[in-house]
Amino acid sequence: MTLTSTLPAPDTAAQQHSEQLLNHIKQKITDAGGKLTFAEYMNLCLYAPGLGYYSAGSYKLGKHGDFTTAPEISSLFSRTLACHIKDVFQQLEQKNILEFGAGSGKMAADILQKLEADHCLPEHYYIIEASADLRQRQAVAIKKHIPHLFDRVEWLEIIPENFSGVILANEVCDAMPVHCLHFNNGKVNELHIENKGSMLQWCEGELSQPLLADLAAEIQSVIGNIDYTTEVNLAAEAWIASLADNLKCGAIFVIDYGYDQKNYYHPQRDKGTLMCYYQHQGHDNPLILQGLQDMTAHVNFTSLAQSAIDNGLEVVGFQSQADFLLAGGILELSSSDSDTDEWLMLQQANEIKQLTLPSEMGENFKVLTLGRNLEQVLPRVLLADRRYSL
Repeated sequence: MTLTSTLPAPDTAAQQHSEQLLNHIKQKITDAGGKLTFAEYMNLCLYAPGLGYYSAGSYKLGKHGDFTTAPEISSLFSRTLACHIKDVFQQLEQKNILEFGAGSGKMAADILQKLEADHCLPEHYYIIEASADLRQRQAVAIKKHIPHLFDRVEWLEIIPENFSGVILANEVCDAMPVHCLHFNNGKVNELHIENKGSMLQWCEGELSQPLLADLAAEIQSVIGNIDYTTEVNLAAEAWIASLADNLKCGAIFVIDYGYDQKNYYHPQRDKGTLMCYYQHQGHDNPLILQGLQDMTAHVNFTSLAQSAIDNGLEVVGFQSQADFLLAGGILELSSSDSDTDEWLMLQQANEIKQLTLPSEMGENFKVLTLGRNLEQVLPRVLLADRRYSL
């Protein structure tokens, strides 16, 4: 864990931006009667129009940002994902892709290039992106790298009705606002944020939504009567339900870091999974650097799978990222790339290690594959399938 005292100091402009958002949050606390749920607070920190981390113009990805995602590490990630997409497309008459939170646009460009090479291009590549700044950067990047395919890409505000195709969500659920619950001696309270003088601080209160009471009872049955803090991602479950409402035929690939329910509520995770990232340094204090740092929480894949089933989707597979990429042929793709280029071979070997080793992203990240109206199984997602653990 990084101590917050060792974090780099923001420059003057960034500090002023953060103070502007902090004042906005304080006003929201006052308007709400003295406190906000952590989910409301996290939503403001990340998505407040023009001020939140994902709504403002600072660069998030890569060495000059705060974190790096798999598509930024290597094009092999997206090209391997394209092989899984191709398996789905072989069963569909209408072939479309919908990507949530497209980051720099690199994944979209790499997927389209691979599908073009395989003569399996989608009719449309839709992107739903909350950040206006990122939408603009995505458009510039995609137009630069694949100008002849740019007309297939379209940015949307909502999910298309009766969608047929593949839905992609790479590191999307972890950035959805979460409710924080504190269990102690068989009782549960929700953690809120209040304003004390010039500082924000945690406080406890009653559960803000009736649905949390049912979920709290379920969590209590897993953890027992111990002192335990954890997160509940109601937004992710509602998001799955919205996908189910609009998916006519196809598959959904949810790629994120997280656990099945048994491991999510492990005794060692009694402080929760909430983390903040600022200039590639992780820490656990969300009450500072408002609008300047990313906030994330690990994904409970069991709850996502249950939401999918409850809304008429089929849970097709559940794998580690390593197994998903190996099944998709990442080693074969690398081999075909680097047959005559020793330097590229070494570079890609290092990239594959970052994507697949258990000590890197290979085990921490999981892939939940959901489907509807697919007549055949997707054989690649059955390799080392872990649905039994859900």
